[in-house]
Amino acid sequence: MRAATHSGGFHADDVFALAVLRIAHPGLEIVRTRDKDAMAECDFRVDVGGRDDPESGDFDHHQRGGAGERPNGIRFAAFGLVWRHFGPQLVGGEETAAAMDERIVQGVDANDTGQTIVQPLFGDARPFSVSAVIAAFNPKWDEELTDDEIAERFEQAVQLAEDIMRREIQGAEAWQRSRSIVAEAIERAEDPRIVELPQSMPWRDPLIEAAPDARYVVYPKSDGTWAAHAVPVDPGSFENRLSFPEPWGGLSGEALAEATGVTDAIFAHPARFYASAQSRDGVYALARLALASG
Repeated sequence: MRAATHSGGFHADDVFALAVLRIAHPGLEIVRTRDKDAMAECDFRVDVGGRDDPESGDFDHHQRGGAGERPNGIRFAAFGLVWRHFGPQLVGGEETAAAMDERIVQGVDANDTGQTIVQPLFGDARPFSVSAVIAAFNPKWDEELTDDEIAERFEQAVQLAEDIMRREIQGAEAWQRSRSIVAEAIERAEDPRIVELPQSMPWRDPLIEAAPDARYVVYPKSDGTWAAHAVPVDPGSFENRLSFPEPWGGLSGEALAEATGVTDAIFAHPARFYASAQSRDGVYALARLALASG
């Protein structure tokens, strides 16, 4: 199968859209052209053609009026159009695909359609986005490259995007599996304020939604020690429902053991969202002390 996209400069929305298509259709050939006849001969047209019609293989948003927008107002670009069609089958369901759209796809689409979704809080400091990463593969304004060199840069960008999406798809599948484990842990908790997981796993989204009383999550680490995390007020926040006590922040070893009375206490993060101990009893003791101090 073949997919057509425009030649010249490339952007994250067309690069990631083609990466998703290549995952859905292994061996997909990408044709970079502006020739309409060459485009028409391909199975897919991405970011070109002026049509949005998955049935005909068209995924473009440059037509008059665009290609629509999500309920939150973020407009669809090529990445979002391709993901909307192929994402659910790649991750096994609409819910997981929607979560990935929110976390990965929408930022790329917004950047391409000229919508600001991030405002700097510290001067002009901004996140270095995946759109900026892909843009860096393009030739600089004063850089002279041959067509073959530009094609190689483009392929490198698509390969990077494909690697990212494959890992994210695998992560989404694992995230979905973790949801049921987190739900069981919430039901099993003797104290709804402390939820114990069998191991480290993604827990923020399902736990914050389903366990309004939870303040700490505890679990065994791979090295045999135990960790406790403060539950944030929402999945993307650095504000906790209840941080560990201020005097603990940055202490470790004997200093933390003396401050807490927990003899096997290991470490408390200076930001007070994390603490650890050698044993399950120790980490529970830290969590209960933190609850009492709150």
